[in-house]
Amino acid sequence: MAIDISKMRNIGISAHIDSGKTTLSERILFYCNKIHAIHEVRGKDGVGAVMDNMELERERGITIASASTQVQWKDYTINVIDTPGHVDFTIEVERSLRVLDGAILVLCSVGGVQSQSITVDRQLKRYHVPRIAFVNKCDRTGANPLKVRMQLREKLGLNAYMMQLPIGLEDKLEGVVDLVSMKAVYFEGDNGTEIRIAEIPEHLKADAQKYREEMLDAASMFSDELAEAFLEGTETEEMIHAAIRKGTIAEQFVPVFLGSAYKNKGIQCLLDGVARYLPDPTEVKNVALNLDKNEEPVELSCDENSPTVALGFKLEDGKYGQLTYVRVYQGCLKKGDELYNTRARKKFKVGRLVRMNSASMEDINEGVPGDIVALFGIDCASGDTFCGGGLNYAMSSMFVPNPVIDLSITPKDKKSADQMAKAINRFTKEDPTFHCYVDPESNQTIIQGMGELHLEVYIERMKREYNCEVETGQPQVAYRETITQKADFNYTHKKQTGGSGQYGRVAGFMEPVEQDYEFVDAIKGGAIPNEFIPSCDKGFQQAMKKGDLIGFPIVGVRMTINDGQSHPVDSSDIAFQTAAIGGFREAYAKAKPCILEPIMKVSIEGPQEFQGNIFGLINQRRGIILSSTEDDNFARVDAEVPLSEMFGFSTILRSSTQGKAEYSMEFAKYGKVPQSIADTLIKEYEAKRKAEQK
Repeated sequence: MAIDISKMRNIGISAHIDSGKTTLSERILFYCNKIHAIHEVRGKDGVGAVMDNMELERERGITIASASTQVQWKDYTINVIDTPGHVDFTIEVERSLRVLDGAILVLCSVGGVQSQSITVDRQLKRYHVPRIAFVNKCDRTGANPLKVRMQLREKLGLNAYMMQLPIGLEDKLEGVVDLVSMKAVYFEGDNGTEIRIAEIPEHLKADAQKYREEMLDAASMFSDELAEAFLEGTETEEMIHAAIRKGTIAEQFVPVFLGSAYKNKGIQCLLDGVARYLPDPTEVKNVALNLDKNEEPVELSCDENSPTVALGFKLEDGKYGQLTYVRVYQGCLKKGDELYNTRARKKFKVGRLVRMNSASMEDINEGVPGDIVALFGIDCASGDTFCGGGLNYAMSSMFVPNPVIDLSITPKDKKSADQMAKAINRFTKEDPTFHCYVDPESNQTIIQGMGELHLEVYIERMKREYNCEVETGQPQVAYRETITQKADFNYTHKKQTGGSGQYGRVAGFMEPVEQDYEFVDAIKGGAIPNEFIPSCDKGFQQAMKKGDLIGFPIVGVRMTINDGQSHPVDSSDIAFQTAAIGGFREAYAKAKPCILEPIMKVSIEGPQEFQGNIFGLINQRRGIILSSTEDDNFARVDAEVPLSEMFGFSTILRSSTQGKAEYSMEFAKYGKVPQSIADTLIKEYEAKRKAEQK
């Protein structure tokens, strides 16, 4: 089946949590005859929405992984990707946006522009994705689509104009007024499948005229032909559609549609809007980086005969093995083709090619430019580029935020340990924001992610998909110890056990320095033979691995040896190493040791109204504010905060800023721990040692 590229649309549905994205995609499937019965997200029939195919998604009533499906609307082919709304699953939204040409921004007619709408809008702007807005839930008490249109302008800075007006609101919602054709559209029959077009009700005519003129005035900025016709009153529907399409693709105009997905009203008009105003793959500029020419940008063409360039944007481990979702940018992807993975530098053959409809799939023979298809059994990572025809291109990399929260996990038994390794291996490959490492100091397995819900979902998935029971705990902070003043040492090690014994004396001093460790040899006249000098250095480094205060490594010490003594028979490498350890311990106790803790550089971004709350949160956590900047009602605060105070911070930050602020943190330096906290840490360490000795 040949697909006309100009009639293809790749769209995403993105919005704040609970704005009705999944319900909307369910209706789109229904009206495009993809499914024959409608199920609700939290439906009483226990089936759940088609796009939420993970059991966990159905239980919690939220979307965790983005799902993809292809539908036919009139003579248009639409690839729909339903994305999560929770900030913890940001990467799912990012990787979907990377391959979209257009988006539907769904807003709740009561909640309006909410925290996640702001985040999603920033992501759409980052990837230059044109959008149309859909004000959903117009049947809810307190619905006000016109207020939402104003919020789109004020809070998101979008040039938003009404394409429709509601006929009745809340429980009286009957249909919509189409401002282009100036007709009333009613959705009747079972599930709103019968569309009745009639004259606009008398009481709405004046409003319809007012909003139509507003919309035409804005649209005429993109078409001189429409501007002239508008002044003469001879504008046609084709002219209006062409001008709005031009403005939308240039990201300078946002058409606003409205309706209620739950009550089956307004969806068909929205699908017409997608077909009319969102770009086809040829109208979007896609750039790849030529790895052979120092990452020089190359514009890709939607030509079927050019060499293939495709991006693997999402991995999924299904019941049939690893599935890789691929967006074709240039050339055709056919069964049996040989492609080259430019990151792994490996060639592979395209075996089975499928088109996904959420969890079900259909086999196909080829994917054309602009298509979203899936490949089976390829060893690759999320974000890999596949090329044909000897090209060595990479699609520009995705923005992957750094993880902000850690948890330590321990398997409950041996079987769980094996399964845990398998699960972690798969999750880290699937999700670039999920990290895992073993802490060399505490020997704990630490997992990192974008939020507490993010990690909670992965732990739950380990239990369900891998039968792996794990216990979670707060990870240990990597403290350090150091000294604050100079101290001398003079230590003799001797041991006699029949035969040759051990003998060595080292003397000198230790002092604080900027670097982690420095060794100075100031021996004169061969007091310690040259061959034993490295042994002293080794001994000092050995002693620094574990401090006496709380058992963490020691940093910032310069060791100078200026005297010593050896024995012609009993001195040896081990004797001088042991003497150096003894000398170090002796001086360390006198050098007023103290505890250091990791200080993180924290950047918090959120609406200006919450700046005071953000300052308060930093001050409560022993933080120091370095700077704060404001622009476009947005505030950014940079601070330094001890890591030990940052556990659980994401939840507290969200609750005190209505979920509108987000933060990132990275290691900055080590700083001295306040005395009261140091005393507590020392007590805990001593209690732990006593318990271990028993």
